[in-house]
Amino acid sequence: MNKLGMNLFVWTASMDEDMSATLLFLKETGFDFVEMPVSGTDNRQADLAKWQQLGQQAAQLGLGVQTCSIVAPELCLINPDPAIRQAGVSYLKHVIDCSAAAGSSILMGPLYAGFKTFTGKPATADEWNRSVEAMRELAEYAQSRGVMIAIESLNRFETYLLTCADDVVRYVEVVNHPSCRAAFDTFHANIEEKNVPDALRKLAPYLVHVQLSENDRSTPGQGQINFRQVFETLDEIGYTGPIAIEAFGPNPPELAAATHIFRPMFTSPEQLAEDGYQFIVETQNLASRRPDVLQDY
Repeated sequence: MNKLGMNLFVWTASMDEDMSATLLFLKETGFDFVEMPVSGTDNRQADLAKWQQLGQQAAQLGLGVQTCSIVAPELCLINPDPAIRQAGVSYLKHVIDCSAAAGSSILMGPLYAGFKTFTGKPATADEWNRSVEAMRELAEYAQSRGVMIAIESLNRFETYLLTCADDVVRYVEVVNHPSCRAAFDTFHANIEEKNVPDALRKLAPYLVHVQLSENDRSTPGQGQINFRQVFETLDEIGYTGPIAIEAFGPNPPELAAATHIFRPMFTSPEQLAEDGYQFIVETQNLASRRPDVLQDY
């Protein structure tokens, strides 16, 4: 069975809060790992100490750690200004260092451009090449730190460089580095893919991380996404990597604004995590035709 994790976005965007009670709750719920959002600051030594402490805190509970991040518009890797691109590379190297300090072996996200950075036009060949050049440098650095970069396509309202599985496959193959691989997010796929199982099949040779996110960003299993179909396809392609729940709520406010969450869609983050975990285990067992395991849930 795949290791199951919970993204911490429904609790925090910065990891500056005391997360000890939340980490314990997630471990007791049954999760194998947590997905921590990384945002670096100018105080890089303090950042490394913080992430090392968080990683140790999780490890003491028996929780693995993975990380995720985005690139701010002012650090966009496809900007025509080389100084901006280099600042973005430097920032992401720091994010990689923070991930390594936390014990994360996978850093996932839309790390190839700038989040919600648009020109109003399709991506150009120059923009593509700038991103590929930067990613090759980042992948080489990530390899030296024991971190795998997992490239996540976003929907058209959040990026215009990589918006579907075809884009990600082409990108990973052009970057051509063993530390640059693919991630898959059901929320974005629900918007952009014509056929979700086919998208997973295309990504299969490079897929190292899966995020399960409902069509309205709430509790998996309480919306319109066909998760049974997702799990059946993951079973078909022999995917054995990690799977994490990603959801967003009205808190923290800055994250709710960025993800356009204007109404509560679950009772509490804890309710979402518990219900989501049970739904995933049951659906995964059904999809892999293991009804004998279902009696435990």
